Amino acid sequence: MIQSADIREWRNHDVVDPRGHKIGVLEAVYVDTVTDEPAVVTVRTGLPTRQRLVFVPLDEAVLGPDYLKVSHSKGEVRKAPSIGTDDVLLAESEVEIFHHYGMRYEPGAGGERKLARR
Repeated sequence: MIQSADIREWRNHDVVDPRGHKIGVLEAVYVDTVTDEPAVVTVRTGLPTRQRLVFVPLDEAVLGPDYLKVSHSKGEVRKAPSIGTDDVLLAESEVEIFHHYGMRYEPGAGGERKLARR
């Protein structure tokens, strides 16, 4: 498992898909609020004047020399839920990320958020 401190050091490094195609640049790390383990990253994509942050799960992610390789294809990530570069993830939008990637969404026992930015 990739540790939260380790992955934060990779901010501004390339994020690539399983075939090595560049998806974008790592922007931020979101941890699972129950386990405090890294769960999702945001990847800065798009043209310099029209960038957005897409969400990508870290399941089966691998850190390389200058990149983070995720287990989802570039095409799948491009269709993922996103936010503007100055926006924040709303609690009610979390479920969309999990559903897009076919993952089960379970909020905390008290209904609290599943993801927290670190």
